[in-house]
Amino acid sequence: MRNLRPTRHLALCLAPTILLFGGGTANAATCEEAFVKKGNPVTGLRFTAAVTVADLPPAIAIGQMRGIVAAKGYDIMADEAQYGSMLIEQPMTGGARAFPIQITATQTGGIGTVVMEAKLRAGQSVGSDPAKAEMCGILNQIKGGKAGAAAAKKGATATTVAAAPLKISALGFSQQVSKDTERNAAGVLTRYKGKQFTVDGTVDYVTKDGNSFRVGYKVPQPYEQAIRLPNQAPFKTDIVCYMAPGQAAFSLQLKPNKGIKLTGTVEDFDEYRHVIWLKDCRPAQ
Repeated sequence: MRNLRPTRHLALCLAPTILLFGGGTANAATCEEAFVKKGNPVTGLRFTAAVTVADLPPAIAIGQMRGIVAAKGYDIMADEAQYGSMLIEQPMTGGARAFPIQITATQTGGIGTVVMEAKLRAGQSVGSDPAKAEMCGILNQIKGGKAGAAAAKKGATATTVAAAPLKISALGFSQQVSKDTERNAAGVLTRYKGKQFTVDGTVDYVTKDGNSFRVGYKVPQPYEQAIRLPNQAPFKTDIVCYMAPGQAAFSLQLKPNKGIKLTGTVEDFDEYRHVIWLKDCRPAQ
């Protein structure tokens, strides 16, 4: 949710779709009427929003959702349109980790239902009104019939709008990636690849790797840190920058323990060696 700023991040949970029946015809409650909040910040907040639309097959619904959320900057983690399923995330910010949002689309008797499910982890908080506005703002764009099919065709190949490089410390970036690895390593590269980061830290080493210069950031092991975060991963993730062409003069002047701030694009990740690589790195302006 681009407009939500939770204390940390969100995940999602299934709740039933609300339908109102009258005169033999199924009339869906509006998204705002169907919106549900459960739980509390201590045990974890849960939000569910849903819409029902006539003549809306699951694949058409997910195709439309892809176009909508990609334009808003969400990361698309999984897209199984044929099964009516999608998983998206709001990208991490300097003060909050990425959080997942599950989208499920079904159809019964010609009526399509699309549900967005969000679950905050314990200790996170976001107001109901901003959550409702963001979720229903997305769901209320879904169309049925020919208009929906046309929107789905356009949205099926949509890619997330690139955001400005995220500024983050080397230690903070390492801890974020390590925690993501601990939770589910399979999603790390999907979450980070292609994103730009401006990483501020200290040089650990500089070496020549083929035609490129490789710069490693100095990141302490968790047991070496004076202050450890609650629930921090028990290992560190090393951050390595492959310098862009034309950066030889800059790279040759670097030395260990020198402060450095580089902007690069995440290219690869190794969950076993605990390393994340950035390419085309340049000094941050």
